[in-house]
Amino acid sequence: MELTIFLQNNKDMFAWSPSDMPGIDPNIICHRLHVNPASKPVVQKRRNFAPERVAIIEAEIDKLLAACFIEEVSYSEWLANVVLVAKQEKGKWRVCVDYTDLNKACPKDNFPLPRIDQLVDSTSGNQLLSFMDAYSGYNQIMMYDDDKAKTSFIIERGTYCYRVMPFGLKNAGATYQMLVNKIFKEQIGRTMEVYVDDMLVKAPKRADHLKNLTEAFSLLRQYRMKLNPSKCTFGVSSGRFLGYLVTQRGIEAHPRQIKVILEMKSPSTVKEIQSLTGRAGALNRFLSKSTDKCILVPESKDLPYFTSPALKASSW
Repeated sequence: MELTIFLQNNKDMFAWSPSDMPGIDPNIICHRLHVNPASKPVVQKRRNFAPERVAIIEAEIDKLLAACFIEEVSYSEWLANVVLVAKQEKGKWRVCVDYTDLNKACPKDNFPLPRIDQLVDSTSGNQLLSFMDAYSGYNQIMMYDDDKAKTSFIIERGTYCYRVMPFGLKNAGATYQMLVNKIFKEQIGRTMEVYVDDMLVKAPKRADHLKNLTEAFSLLRQYRMKLNPSKCTFGVSSGRFLGYLVTQRGIEAHPRQIKVILEMKSPSTVKEIQSLTGRAGALNRFLSKSTDKCILVPESKDLPYFTSPALKASSW
């Protein structure tokens, strides 16, 4: 009951549409590209799309314009194409921008990301957990003014650039992690764990959870970060965090991960074997002597990649 009242009193912390997002103050953080001055700007040739896909792209552009995430631009030295990526929901598409050329011209930001295994381990043994997700988190960070034009992309009806940090840029994750480390510097490892846009508030004792949540909300309000109500879960004893099922007892493999492996067909090519290895690797911590169990003895001459009688999965 107390948690329900708390959330009702803090409903301003949730964004129900892009218009509810004021954005992070650029004086606190903004995304800079640091393009190598020796790199020659690239203007990609405009790709043609079927009429039904043009309609999908233009509908998304209208949404981005209404949200003030993008703006029209002219005479941009850098120009990229949009690409359509199929979503998990059948018939749904995500509109992305192909920043391959721009990313090649940008040095890698080596700002450290947390180790997932350590984060997940630190969440076990808590009576209550709250899982929080920012509303269109990357887009709450503004682009540095001088770099906006470099994010330009082209569609049939014109050229646009991003006012906010878009997905697909090489160092967007590092910039976001830098922001959350700054916001929650006193809470991380104590009452919270944060990996890029995944935020978790924890409490070893049930009585402390609301206090920890109040502290987190106070900081979110201070930095003007808004949450996505459809992707947040509050006051639960277990939940999914960074691909694992976190409970008071400890860490468990998520049933979805196990199901994916069980439903895979037996691998018959190098690529399929590598795919199996990658998926099994995510469950290594739950398997005793997992490397020994992954020893492969090739049975077919069609797999020239494996030349030794027994090859451990760790060397694939």
